[in-house]
Amino acid sequence: MKESDELKNSSTPRKEASEKITGAQAIIASLEAEGVKLVFGYPGGQALEIYDAILDSKKIEHILVRHEQAAVHAADGYARATGDVGVVLVTSGPGATNTITGITNAFLDSIPLVVIAGQVPTSAIGTDAFQEADFAGITLPITKHGYLVTKASDLPKAFREAFHIARTGRPGPVVICVPSDVACEKLSFEYPKRANIASYKPTYKGNSRQVKQAAALIACASKPVIIAGGGVVSSGACEELKNLAEILQIPVACTLMARGAFPARHHLHLGQLGMHGMPWANMAVMESDLIIAVGTRFSDRITGDIERFAPGAKVIHIDIDPAEIGKNIPVDIPIVGDAGNVLGAIFHELQKSEPEPLTMGWLECIDEWKSTLEIEEPLKDNLIIHSKDIFDAINELTAEKDTIIVTEVGQHQMWAARFLEERGPRTFVTSGGLGAMGFGFPAAMGIALAKPESTVICIAGDGSIQMNIQEMATIAQYGLPVKVVVVDNGSLGMVKQMQELFYMGRYSAVDLPRIPDFKLLAQAYGWYGDEVSDPEKLKEALALLLECPGPGILDVRMSTLELALPMVAPDSPLNKMIGVEKAGRTSRKGRR
Repeated sequence: MKESDELKNSSTPRKEASEKITGAQAIIASLEAEGVKLVFGYPGGQALEIYDAILDSKKIEHILVRHEQAAVHAADGYARATGDVGVVLVTSGPGATNTITGITNAFLDSIPLVVIAGQVPTSAIGTDAFQEADFAGITLPITKHGYLVTKASDLPKAFREAFHIARTGRPGPVVICVPSDVACEKLSFEYPKRANIASYKPTYKGNSRQVKQAAALIACASKPVIIAGGGVVSSGACEELKNLAEILQIPVACTLMARGAFPARHHLHLGQLGMHGMPWANMAVMESDLIIAVGTRFSDRITGDIERFAPGAKVIHIDIDPAEIGKNIPVDIPIVGDAGNVLGAIFHELQKSEPEPLTMGWLECIDEWKSTLEIEEPLKDNLIIHSKDIFDAINELTAEKDTIIVTEVGQHQMWAARFLEERGPRTFVTSGGLGAMGFGFPAAMGIALAKPESTVICIAGDGSIQMNIQEMATIAQYGLPVKVVVVDNGSLGMVKQMQELFYMGRYSAVDLPRIPDFKLLAQAYGWYGDEVSDPEKLKEALALLLECPGPGILDVRMSTLELALPMVAPDSPLNKMIGVEKAGRTSRKGRR
């Protein structure tokens, strides 16, 4: 993410030296200074002083969720949609520990958050007091930084640093623990204009020598591929990515987190790569002679078997986090820096030498893969709804709408990634690194608050929607027009798929009875609700969902046997894909 150390809110609250305020009031003043508009949270005993102070703020709205995990996911969704820092406020002990899944999810997907947790009084820390937990210690491995503030006078500096750390460099979550006595203690408040942290100086500009080496290597590559990761989106580097791809006609494969970073209809677009990626994207990576990886950490989901990953390729790795370069894949040219800055520098270096593209034959090879590699489709049954039916209808009904799609995790997530039209960066929100079921629904709530002008659709499975289903109450309370499409196949579909493929069809603990009745549940929460199982009525049912004025849920009862294909088996190379055949060959029997 590009460097930003100036306060967003120029009218920084300042108090005269003689006028003292409480630590809790200083927290609210700090949030106002950072331009925070929304705080997601849930109150409790050790956070009551802060909750009392927030009542006096005319700039901040508090969103009362029904579970602290959902508060973090909602703040995460807000941050993904806006690029701003999401803010969470919870109490000590179980209130704090309930946030851990959400914090881990944000950490792995590089999402900027500040999580404020009440804590027992300083005198009680370490005594196993009621609702005490070492939250700063617990979250140490899953945050960029953490604070346990023991003096009220340290609060302004801690908050200034926390927001700076969360939003700069590789974005991520920061935790601030505030003991209840510190929240009551008085201080003279003045918010720092800048954060000056000697040990934290992210590198934004790539090393010029390495940039020149990268440009030279790119100029002479005949089979290059760019792998774009989520860092391209968080950096706002989509235009720089496009410029580099076009100057030498380099095809671009995107990770799940980079969906929308490159124009979907561009002739250089390969689509998603990896475990559930497009066959031609995986083939191109495996057969390439040069990989330019930008803002990606080379997770196992995009590499397959690391030992057999792109065996003939040299690797240029661009990332703002030096710890990610060379961690999983050996790198020939490492460049630490902001994705946009580095891509722009390489582009300008190439412009100087005016090289000619060498990729004509390479692009023809990729076009041949696109025309000859076929993905196995389910055996069509006109009496059953299939995954493609659902997403084709959504594409058609939202073609002219400003739409943001949020997914839960599972088969429906992979079908959505495969079949939904791409609409640009920050319009497809999903849990990539952690794969957290229960993320998508509360994240949609945060996005609806951030983007009230957009149609927000949550694609969920019948398993994942129940992880945080209590947030139907929150969405109803705040009148958020979130639309939920439950892709209901009566099972924990992705787990069932792996049991079918790798455990000889021995299904264990994956079948879900059709409980609850989502239509009746919607009525209980004051939502619009319906269900559909007839393919002929699917489009009409989706249209009614999208047209309803408030929140709505549609239970789409689809095939119970359909797989999310293609798929690369764990520990297999990317070019060994299940469900992919060459055109003209007889594929194995399709599934209903």
